Amino acid sequence: MKYLVALAFLGILASLAVALFFMLRDGRNGRAKSGGMVRALTVRIGLSVLLFLCVLLAWKLGYIQPGGLPIGK
Repeated sequence: MKYLVALAFLGILASLAVALFFMLRDGRNGRAKSGGMVRALTVRIGLSVLLFLCVLLAWKLGYIQPGGLPIGK
């Protein structure tokens, strides 16, 4: 489970980096905008929702337990 979460976070960060690249590159020097930034941000949203659903499913199936903070510390 830890590896899945870490991989999802890396994917989210990578898609943000790709969106930044397209934001800085597209529309300069008379070039048309390609829509790459929108696709990268859509991938980021999809990965975030998938990660949330996987964590929720793992909690429902009992693979992970909520720990919380001890009261009074």
